[in-house]
Amino acid sequence: MALKATIFKAELQIADMDRNYYATHALTLAQHPSETDERLLVRALAFAQHASESLMFTKGISTDDEPDLWQKDLTGAIELWIDIGQPDEKRIRKACGRAQHVVIYCHSGHSAELWWQKCRDKLERFDNLTVINLPADATQALANLAQRTMQLQCTLQDGQMWLANAVDSVTVEPIVWKQVS
Repeated sequence: MALKATIFKAELQIADMDRNYYATHALTLAQHPSETDERLLVRALAFAQHASESLMFTKGISTDDEPDLWQKDLTGAIELWIDIGQPDEKRIRKACGRAQHVVIYCHSGHSAELWWQKCRDKLERFDNLTVINLPADATQALANLAQRTMQLQCTLQDGQMWLANAVDSVTVEPIVWKQVS
């Protein structure tokens, strides 16, 4: 019998000083049985970083043809493709061909650094690709915020991100490995 996804509900209040975006989003996050709380909260953080009314979570891990999050225009064209983790070069190439902008959020410390060293030269040619590394200590701390029902506040300013609930707060300082040219 296949294991089912665990459903998390989050009320995410976003104050993005860099983009002048202020909104509250009611999110439903389906956690795949193989997904950690850390990865789940990295997805929520990526949502906050790029939040808009048209940004959506997809089927994610269980689907090869979809990212973790995407934003489409009214014609169905993919404007933004967001992957979490360390996708292979073939998947990234396909994403860059399908979307206007592709963003990859890495978060697993040393293994992410090894992944980047291995594929950096191949990825430099993609003009619509951004690769961001989230420090492992910060993303591991994010896992402590995971609850089946969450009320989270996210503040983004000067490239830093703060994610908090009523008890804990986590500061994340992303490291941009590759920026859209």
